[in-house]
Amino acid sequence: MKFIIGIGGVTNGGKTTLTGRLIKNLPNCCVVHQDDFFKPQDQIEFGEDGFRQWDVMTAMDMDAMVNTVKGWMENPVKFARSHGVSVSAADDSDPEREIHILIVEGFLLYNYKPLLDVFNKSYYVTIPYEECKRRRSTRNYTVPDPPGLFDGHVWPMYLKHRKEMENNSLDIQYLDGMKSKEELYNQVYEDMQNSLLNAL
Repeated sequence: MKFIIGIGGVTNGGKTTLTGRLIKNLPNCCVVHQDDFFKPQDQIEFGEDGFRQWDVMTAMDMDAMVNTVKGWMENPVKFARSHGVSVSAADDSDPEREIHILIVEGFLLYNYKPLLDVFNKSYYVTIPYEECKRRRSTRNYTVPDPPGLFDGHVWPMYLKHRKEMENNSLDIQYLDGMKSKEELYNQVYEDMQNSLLNAL
């Protein structure tokens, strides 16, 4: 059985930390990080706000991302092995009961139509403006944030995309990113276990 989980949400909300913990504790689990599909800096256009447009869909090679997800869907075992993920031995009596999980993690997961149909479960981490700005200011990025980027580009784009996403009528479970890492993980892990049991 194949199961795809989306973990989306606001920048610095805790998506990657949560994903990292889930990977360690879910069986046959692989991950696709949206951040791995950013285009090179020289291909990121400047917007009317005066900033390079990192926080929009065109900043990423979404075709490559979708193809990566499809590669997993076609052959999760081969995908896992090629990404260094050990796969538990198949139960010969009933290979259908063997579970393979893919976590797709990123800040713009639920705004790209070709991806919407693949998720069995969709989570979205939110944190308030002040906390998001505080966390963002403490992070070191390969391409550092220019002054004013958060208020001039990052947050307005987040609000815009969140509104678009909510209009897509996808069944999304919202997570409170202000909870402790432990609480967030336990909430999602328990929910996942229930979903997997129901799907079997």
